[in-house]
Amino acid sequence: MPSQSPMRAACHCQAVKLEVTLKGGLADPRRCNCSICRMRGAVALTADVGDLRVVEGAEHLTEYRFNTGVARHWFCARCGIYTHHQRRSNPDEFGVNAACLEGVSPFDFREVPVTDGAHHPRDGYPPRTAGVLRFEPRE
Repeated sequence: MPSQSPMRAACHCQAVKLEVTLKGGLADPRRCNCSICRMRGAVALTADVGDLRVVEGAEHLTEYRFNTGVARHWFCARCGIYTHHQRRSNPDEFGVNAACLEGVSPFDFREVPVTDGAHHPRDGYPPRTAGVLRFEPRE
């Protein structure tokens, strides 16, 4: 597969700016039904850990961990927007908030698979998709 071009991303207030190369481009959006993902409602895209760089505002990022402490979630301390997280399912990957990517909206994705993170494979459950979220725009 050809290498993707780096994309720019930022939080709402623009204090935090990222440069990221997505592993599968925009072709593999996902959501999750674990407790934090269920509450934040973001569509995430995948990047390898070495393919995301904070280019501005690292001092404005705040980190949140819970439960096992493996997954690391970053938010802008100014505007509160979740920018990315290091996955529990694969700590070599980041989930990147699609809404933070320049020129991308979560509503660009007509169907988004929802991973069953409430029954996480690292807790002994088989990996599965819990469902699919659909966006049907009104014309």
